[in-house]
Amino acid sequence: MHISLDGFVAGPNGKMNWIKVDQEIFDHVGKRINEGDTALYGRITFQMMENYWPTAGDKPNATKHDIEHSRWYKNAQKVVLSKTLNEAEFTNTKIISNNLSDNINEIKQSRNGRHKEILLFGSPTATHALMQQNLIDGYWLFVNPIILGQGIPLFANFKGRVNLKLLTTQQFSCGVTELNYIVDQQ
Repeated sequence: MHISLDGFVAGPNGKMNWIKVDQEIFDHVGKRINEGDTALYGRITFQMMENYWPTAGDKPNATKHDIEHSRWYKNAQKVVLSKTLNEAEFTNTKIISNNLSDNINEIKQSRNGRHKEILLFGSPTATHALMQQNLIDGYWLFVNPIILGQGIPLFANFKGRVNLKLLTTQQFSCGVTELNYIVDQQ
């Protein structure tokens, strides 16, 4: 998830035009998501993704990133937190509309020994819901070199304490720094 230095995942009115991405970041993210086989989204982010990624790699002007991510997206299992969508309308998609904790834990337990990650993409509202129920096992953050001052905070209304263990960091030439944490169960 991209985040500003002061902790916002989107600016005022949901603006995300401050996020820095380039081929170096796309290549790095591509390697990581290829280790995962499940994407988790909130409804709004899922609808944006579903409107773009299924055909993005087929376009004549498709970039390397478009082709690779489109291929991954088509094959990935998708989990969407939504009270309004119907899963019958979408391929490889499970809709969770209630019992969030039970459903997420069921997905985690049904992975049959697969060590692949379930990756949460964007989706601040879904992230907040998962955080409130301690369902996030790690945070993969891309800290952008900007202070927004206002917007949608990552840790909105979060009450509690979560100890984290830093796994890796990486600085990118565009000024973004990746911080990869797991939740420390101690």
